[in-house]
Amino acid sequence: MRIGFGFDAHRLVAGRPLVLGGCRIPYDRGLEGYSDGDALAHALIDAMLGAAALGDCGSRFPAGDPRYAGADSMKLLSQAAGLVREAHFRVNNVDGTIVADQPALATHLPSMRAALAKTLGIDVARCSVKAKRTEGLGFTGRSEGVAAYAIATLDES
Repeated sequence: MRIGFGFDAHRLVAGRPLVLGGCRIPYDRGLEGYSDGDALAHALIDAMLGAAALGDCGSRFPAGDPRYAGADSMKLLSQAAGLVREAHFRVNNVDGTIVADQPALATHLPSMRAALAKTLGIDVARCSVKAKRTEGLGFTGRSEGVAAYAIATLDES
């Protein structure tokens, strides 16, 4: 078994949709990024690639590369899962935590779990997503941005 850890953070800005875990969240701002800015998907990519010792999201899907301008991060997550399979690993489970005081995310978590599990080709019971608040502390507490942490376990296939 292999274990990988991932992290990502993006600034909240006007004029962009908010996408987290492959789901569009109603909010007046979205995440700034070269792709769609889905911090949870990016953290999961890092966790999976890290567990397989295959680099990270930035090395595989670099900002500035025209192929990834405005990219759907769920497609990048699917590609990362393919790289993991090519390296003879299977995603066993993933667990992510989104850190944001605003917007409230609890009602969106089941949809995120379903979207991520489908993209990764795993049962939804092997995919966990949680949301946490920092009670006004730091950039997430001031609603300046969103952070995400993730862990993935892989089995040799």
